[in-house]
Amino acid sequence: MSRKILVTNALPYANGDIHLGHLVGYIQADIWVRYQRMRGHAVHYVCADDTHGTPVMLRAEKEGLTPEQLIARVHGEHLRDFTDFGVAFDNYHSTHSAENRAYAEDIYAKLKAASLIDTRAIEQYYDPVKEMFLPDRFIKGECPKCGAADQYGDNCEVCGAAYAPTELKNPYSAVSGAKPVLRTSEHYFFRLSDERAVAFLRDWTRGTNTAGERRLQAEAANKMKEWLGEEGENKLSDWDISRDAPYFGFEIPGAPGKYFYVWLDAPIGYLASFRNLAGKRAAAGETIAVEDYTDAARAAAAGTEMVHFIGKDILYFHALFWPAMLEFAGYRAPSQLCVNGFLTVDGAKMSKSRGTFITARSYIEQKLNPEWLRYYFAGKSNGTMEDVDLNLDDMIAKVNSDLVGKFVNIASRCAGFIAKRFDGRLAASDIAAMLEFESAHRAGVVARAYDERDYSRALREIMRLADVANQYVNDHKPWELAKQEGQEAHLHEVCSTALTMFRDLTTYLKPVLPALAGQVENFLSLDALAWQDEWAPLPAGHAINAYQHLMTRIERKQIDALLEANRESLAPAAAAAAQDAKNAKAASSQQRHAEKQQHAAQAAETASAHISIDDFTKVDLRIARIVDAQHVEGADKLIRLQLDIGETDEAGNPKPRQVFAGIKSAYDPAALVGRLTVMVANLAPRKMKFGMSEGMVLAASDADGKNAGLYILSPDDGAAPGMRVK
Repeated sequence: MSRKILVTNALPYANGDIHLGHLVGYIQADIWVRYQRMRGHAVHYVCADDTHGTPVMLRAEKEGLTPEQLIARVHGEHLRDFTDFGVAFDNYHSTHSAENRAYAEDIYAKLKAASLIDTRAIEQYYDPVKEMFLPDRFIKGECPKCGAADQYGDNCEVCGAAYAPTELKNPYSAVSGAKPVLRTSEHYFFRLSDERAVAFLRDWTRGTNTAGERRLQAEAANKMKEWLGEEGENKLSDWDISRDAPYFGFEIPGAPGKYFYVWLDAPIGYLASFRNLAGKRAAAGETIAVEDYTDAARAAAAGTEMVHFIGKDILYFHALFWPAMLEFAGYRAPSQLCVNGFLTVDGAKMSKSRGTFITARSYIEQKLNPEWLRYYFAGKSNGTMEDVDLNLDDMIAKVNSDLVGKFVNIASRCAGFIAKRFDGRLAASDIAAMLEFESAHRAGVVARAYDERDYSRALREIMRLADVANQYVNDHKPWELAKQEGQEAHLHEVCSTALTMFRDLTTYLKPVLPALAGQVENFLSLDALAWQDEWAPLPAGHAINAYQHLMTRIERKQIDALLEANRESLAPAAAAAAQDAKNAKAASSQQRHAEKQQHAAQAAETASAHISIDDFTKVDLRIARIVDAQHVEGADKLIRLQLDIGETDEAGNPKPRQVFAGIKSAYDPAALVGRLTVMVANLAPRKMKFGMSEGMVLAASDADGKNAGLYILSPDDGAAPGMRVK
């Protein structure tokens, strides 16, 4: 059955460059869209720049531009970067548009008619130096929930709590550094705490869509339960949807000097961009029934879907405010939220000082292949909210091994024989070999993984099939057949079969590597590859084009140049930021006092045994099964362990890790076999006298660390080799 899906990505803010952290969510969405289209489903894929708010207004002022001039320039830069990384939106619009204003005013009017808009006088922070009310994101201080320093005035990036700016401890203005003062102002609120909204959100956050999929991933649904509270509780607060002038945005109808808060009209940008796309298509003679996707009643009748890809930092807005606004304004609520985690680089947050805050533009300017990154991000994406770590050495190894050493290698080993010996025409394929190779396709293994956005699982299966294809070539050795008399027909069949397997692998990889797939389509002289229930082999006599090299290896020097380029480009920004901090410090004696307290706290923390959460997340702890344990001859304390952590070799066979553990006097090796334990999987391999140790098992000991009081850790029943401990 054909699906009709409106897919959106979170709107990037028009106040900065696209960086690699942004690209995680956009690449994940683009892969899913391309896969759905290959299945024959109708997909509209839209996005826009999020343009309103004080940050844009202040940046434009600083650069001597109007806000409109600034957002027009940034719009072009963002679209260029997305295009370079193969993120192919049908429409890339702006929230500063006639369509967005019309939708915002309509939704507001309908919520007001439903008695879900209140006005009330509130005390709001005001910057006495800048002479303006401060938006939430321009007030910083300590989180009232967890105490984390330097958090914004609307939500904490450490614990995820949402709160009012007045709840911050030790607040200061991020504009001038001055201590803000409270002034009274009338504001407009969406009554999220209304029992109608609470009842709707309890049902919506726990439900499934028309495709039978959960609207929210398990982690997101659990977070919603925490924010909503137990049945009978009402933990939600009403939502302030207005801001005072000066402000860059849409003025609220009938409320001079009051503007819609950016978070009200930002997600409405999804609908506005879709409406704008429909207008463009109509001018070209194509009709898109927008209301079939946006109106609640019509969407239900038409069976359409609306799927949002977002980062976990904006889950609160998209899973609470946004669906409630839509529901009570008569619009359709989202079918599904696909929530991705953050990007870390080499196990830590992206860092300007380390040069790992990498912009999309610098990656392109260093002439790195964007599809290297698409493949690596896909291999790290499992359909959950888990963070994605960009380990640069691992990226080099994965791309060179999988794409160059396995995938491209199939064509490069066989295409030359077809061109030189058989006039560029294929023979019939080895049907028996193809039936075995395509068994995974008929079982739908890769298709299910793509549908569930578990691209990591899809790529593991694809690379297993690439190993099968390479093994077929190795077994038949076309380079030797070419030297033997009477083996022309066999040579022709082997190379043709391998290229049919290569065609199938390319089809599998096309959602991830669209540009490379296009090159293969040209090389094999094929129409655009589509997903089929059954793939027929390339026919005998089919003519292919001359083989051109498809992908180069990544060299470490290219990655080093990328890091260096970002260090250099960020140096002036870091200096400017330091100067801004100095100015802010001079503007506020309270801020100076707060900084002294913070430095003292940091010094105390450094002197203590505490580590940060960033330090902890660098350690990759995995469940391991002990598949073998042996005494080490000549070693008084060591046992040689073979640990299964779910890794496999190129043929798909289990590939255990060897670890030497100093537990000989506490354990009989025979008693360890079959047990589950916990190991550090990313410890650098250590060459020992008795061999290479590829990790470390965890054990507890008594205060003196004596072996008599030593116990290896054991997980609960249900844990399986390879599971991450976190």
